[in-house]
Amino acid sequence: MKKLMKYFAFYLATFSSVLYADGEASSYIANVSTHANLKDLERMRQELVAPPHLPDHQQAYSGKPRIVEIEMVIEEKEVEIEPNVFVQAMTFNGTNPGPMIVVHEGDYVELTLKNLDTNMLLHNIDFHPATGALGGGALTKVAPGQQVTLRFKADKAGTYVYHCAPGGLMTPYHVVSGMYGAIMIFPKKGLRDQNGKKVTYDKAYYVGEQGWYIPKDKNGKYKRYANAIEPYSDTLEVMRGLVPTHVTYNGSKGALTGDNEMKAKVGDSVLFIHSQANEDSRIHLIGGHGDLVWPGGSFKNTPMVDKETWHVNGGESVAALYTFKQPGLYAYLNHNLIQAFMLGGAAHVKVDGEWNNDLMEQVVKPSPINAD
Repeated sequence: MKKLMKYFAFYLATFSSVLYADGEASSYIANVSTHANLKDLERMRQELVAPPHLPDHQQAYSGKPRIVEIEMVIEEKEVEIEPNVFVQAMTFNGTNPGPMIVVHEGDYVELTLKNLDTNMLLHNIDFHPATGALGGGALTKVAPGQQVTLRFKADKAGTYVYHCAPGGLMTPYHVVSGMYGAIMIFPKKGLRDQNGKKVTYDKAYYVGEQGWYIPKDKNGKYKRYANAIEPYSDTLEVMRGLVPTHVTYNGSKGALTGDNEMKAKVGDSVLFIHSQANEDSRIHLIGGHGDLVWPGGSFKNTPMVDKETWHVNGGESVAALYTFKQPGLYAYLNHNLIQAFMLGGAAHVKVDGEWNNDLMEQVVKPSPINAD
């Protein structure tokens, strides 16, 4: 009974925080001066896929805006982020990060958000490119067993984060529990380089960097919990230290290595979209570069050229393009090397093709030092 009362109080606090936001929203959405003109617009359904992959999409589209219909399911689930280390994750579509959404400037995103009745918490979604009502967060609150549909106009080209933001301490708690993703909004005429010339890519990968804050027991072992409510108080204590216990790329340590490494060939131009919903990061491709990097993911800005490391602020998604020139195994990592090597913030890119000695050559193989 005591535990049940604790859960009820927790649920009530969460519900109140969302009701407050909803109450604020209801006062201003009642006074509509401009209505959406959706007459004759084509509707298309986008099937979302698990990261690091992107849904089927066009890199440039100059036709009329479309209404892009998307469905996402919220799932609270236990995830093993490294052997014998478990978290009660909160997810969009069951993955960390949530799936990448891809539309074009001027399109309308129409999202149906479903909160499974097996979940325990209220959830919502805040789209960083959306305008008004807490990025949609005030209009998308759903209790377990409910669904809601939100439509917003994608009028700002770039890459952006979306995340759960139910209000109060629930917002950081949900985010550090894995509940975020990204959306890419292409300019109508496609991507442009520093000279305004159109650029395209052969492959695209989405990497979501997640800091986890996992409590330990009195014996120094990571604790394991039964549901998404139970770790709340313990996790807040770890969060106050501002230092994650683990850092993962796409949900678990080594998720983008081995059989799941990102793949390319010599000559491929690869677009990497990297998001961080909470902490800052510094991305580096060892043996490669950012030929073009759009800081903050803003496609309307002139991209930076030949970057060795590119910064990703907490709460943003950055895009970088690189054309591979040599085969081999590339490390893609956070160049805070402590987080990369000790906490897990790293991935691999396996590139096939022929070696170019003009770019790099081992002139003399290792041998004993000549005393002469």
